[in-house]
Amino acid sequence: MQKMRLSWTFVRTFLKWILLGSGVGILSGTASAFFLKSLEYVTDLRVGHPWLLFLLPAGGALVSLLYLKFGKNSAKGNNLILEQINNGNETIPLRMAPLVLFGTLVTHLFGGSAGREGTAVQMGGSLAEALGKLLRLNSVDRRILLICGISGGFGSIFGTPLAGTVFGLEVLAIGLISHEALLPAFVASFVGHLVTTSFWGVSHIHYQVDGVPALSVLVLLKVILASVLFGLTSIFFSELTHSLKKGYTYLFRNPMVKSAVGGVIIIGLVYVVGSRDYLGLGIPLIQNSFADGVSPFAFLWKLLFTSLTLGAGFQGGEVTPLFAIGATLGNALSGFLHLYAPFLASLGFIAVFCGATNTPIACFLMGIELFGSSGAIYMFIACIVSYLFSGHTGIYTSQQIGISKSHWIQVPTGATIGNIRLGKKKKPGSGNS
Repeated sequence: MQKMRLSWTFVRTFLKWILLGSGVGILSGTASAFFLKSLEYVTDLRVGHPWLLFLLPAGGALVSLLYLKFGKNSAKGNNLILEQINNGNETIPLRMAPLVLFGTLVTHLFGGSAGREGTAVQMGGSLAEALGKLLRLNSVDRRILLICGISGGFGSIFGTPLAGTVFGLEVLAIGLISHEALLPAFVASFVGHLVTTSFWGVSHIHYQVDGVPALSVLVLLKVILASVLFGLTSIFFSELTHSLKKGYTYLFRNPMVKSAVGGVIIIGLVYVVGSRDYLGLGIPLIQNSFADGVSPFAFLWKLLFTSLTLGAGFQGGEVTPLFAIGATLGNALSGFLHLYAPFLASLGFIAVFCGATNTPIACFLMGIELFGSSGAIYMFIACIVSYLFSGHTGIYTSQQIGISKSHWIQVPTGATIGNIRLGKKKKPGSGNS
């Protein structure tokens, strides 16, 4: 009798999370599809009308004004969602979804260098929170639903449902994975992916890597060396972006002035470099890394453009620019290491992202989903080496450090990346922006 009750409990739990996960997947997949189609439209507008770049300062000021008047805690972005999942005491407003959607489209319309994952995750998280409130779920279930929002947004925006599943579980705390949300996160990510691609007809870009070298000690040593550089590059990006955010805010107390000045700097940098290749997502840079090749310093320029854009308060994610930074760096290293350029570009693509987000398993799965399994052993090595050498840094300051990456480094219980950067000790749930 007891076994029957337990079995029925598991069945109910299974069905419950199939339904709830599917609901989040439908919402996040639809939102991602609308965002991706809109993003493609505004990008085409920018490319076809180069003069739009000169409106970047005004666009940034407008978005900052909207956040100042209506955003409230929405300005925390992805960090707000992480704080809430990690026992935070704030709410995630539904207004976060339209605000971040509009703000990101404005950034890309006028030429800011930013990504799209932050937008998808924030839309997924705010829609999941709204669904949880509508259904009057308890705090535990709403926490799991927020994880579903992250997974659904990530899986649907990149067309990688397995990576999306694990990303939502792995990004919460370094060294820990929340298995309690494994089923609902997978359902949300998988359904979100299906809704985006099959129902709304959005296609995703995949890249071809044909020349995977045979396994040898020399190749392994070269891959490890490249992966160390990928990890160090992720540190540089994360720390530069955080420092610029702090520096911009210190110099310009008014957020509208801050964004406007940031827009002027981006315009000036375009003319210093003499190229617009580093604006927007950076998809052409990624494609060239797997084809004709790129400038040896392309990764550095893309890193600088993105850090300056996000540091000034423009909306958008970091992940797609991180893909571009990693792929172009891998391509640049191929001549020095005498390895096939697309092969190293694929490793850089996932490894720089891994170091910046501290999600090695999700990044490894993303590599499998995007590039196939022929180079799986190298992709796994690249992810774990970059993860280790990136240290306790990352793009999400509210990401907790569940387990230190080294027993020689003591980390206070419940500390976040932001706490470590500031040299402070905080209890879990206190959060920071």
